[in-house]
Amino acid sequence: MEIRINREVRNYHESIFFGLSARQFGCSLGAVAVAVGAYFLLKDPIGKENASWLCMLCAAPLAVAGFFQYNGLSFERLLWAMFKTHILYAGRRLYKSENLYEQLLHIPEKKARKRK
Repeated sequence: MEIRINREVRNYHESIFFGLSARQFGCSLGAVAVAVGAYFLLKDPIGKENASWLCMLCAAPLAVAGFFQYNGLSFERLLWAMFKTHILYAGRRLYKSENLYEQLLHIPEKKARKRK
């Protein structure tokens, strides 16, 4: 019996169905549901061929979100990080250094001045 072990433990992900992780499987099911719903809603008003193209366009973002990873971040985490960077914490950032050693050296001088 042979047991496969990843060289990098952090790269391990548990497969649930068809070799997909739970996240990938859920997003795939969601994409299929969106595609089927869009097809049945749009096939009569715009025709079957156009509806099929719109189904693919509607389902693609959900399908991509399940498989997307960038520097170990999932799609939602990446969007949240970009939102924080560009909107919540946007603006000018000033760098102020603090020299703790200098502050410790001046403490006895301040105490000496207060005594006088």
